[in-house]
Amino acid sequence: MSGVRKIDLGMTGYDELFLDDKGRAEARLPRIYEIPLAEIDDFPDHPFQVRMDEDMEQLVQSVRERGVLTPIVLRQKEDGRYEIVSGHRRRRACEIAGLDTIRAEIRDLTRDEAIIFMVESNFQRSTILPSEKAFSYKMRLEAMKRQGRRTDLTCAPVEHKLAGIKSRDIVAAETGDSKSQVQRYIRLTELIPPLLDMVDEGKIAFRPAVELSYLRREEQDALLECIAYEEATPSLAQAIKMKRFSQEGRLSEAVILSILSEEKPNQREKVVFQAASLRKYIPASIPPQKTQEYVLKALEYYQRYLQRKRDAR
Repeated sequence: MSGVRKIDLGMTGYDELFLDDKGRAEARLPRIYEIPLAEIDDFPDHPFQVRMDEDMEQLVQSVRERGVLTPIVLRQKEDGRYEIVSGHRRRRACEIAGLDTIRAEIRDLTRDEAIIFMVESNFQRSTILPSEKAFSYKMRLEAMKRQGRRTDLTCAPVEHKLAGIKSRDIVAAETGDSKSQVQRYIRLTELIPPLLDMVDEGKIAFRPAVELSYLRREEQDALLECIAYEEATPSLAQAIKMKRFSQEGRLSEAVILSILSEEKPNQREKVVFQAASLRKYIPASIPPQKTQEYVLKALEYYQRYLQRKRDAR
């Protein structure tokens, strides 16, 4: 390995003959190397972002003071370079800290094994964006498919089994999301990037976003323009309506704008009165369930009274 400084030496098979059980166990521990940062590439289509946030600042400070405590995991490529399987944030922290090398474990992994390992290791993060979950679920299920495991989320129960368990069941069990939730996340990969960014930013809620993912790309482009014009994002009911119009071939920009401009229930003004403050103006003969009706009639009579006063002037 060019440019590589090995930290701990391994034993040959002949040497192991003279080791006790403890020595053999230690000999089988992962080999850790110092790998130049310049020889390390990102994992292709890595779905997890490396954010420059407070956690990253703390990680950089830790690397400056103590170095990288947990080695990153690399996979060697055919051209001799390396790609990160686990440790993009640690590699970036080393770059910011001004280090030239990083401690790494090099594993012999196939592409699909690396994808599954990469997704599993990154799911230990404290915060995972919807887009990160969406693409990581998709990548993992596709890798499982290439390994002989089905990723078809709607396949018949009798077909495409792995020891009686479908890949969606495996992913659901390991991540804590239900099978239907895994399917919903994967649907988000059908959103155009600007809309998916709005989901990550919390501007579009998750369930409406899933419904919007069924719109054609040109319809999503039109929706993006309408969102900017109206300064409003679709509710779940509006997103479902847009999906239905799209399936019927009737979703134009004008229709999107019309749906988006509809008043949402949470946008309607609400006026709340304390019951005690109203009861002193309402006869005791009026039961509580008739309070609203009585107040509305009173307001109607008062409006007529004001109108008569204006007419009399």
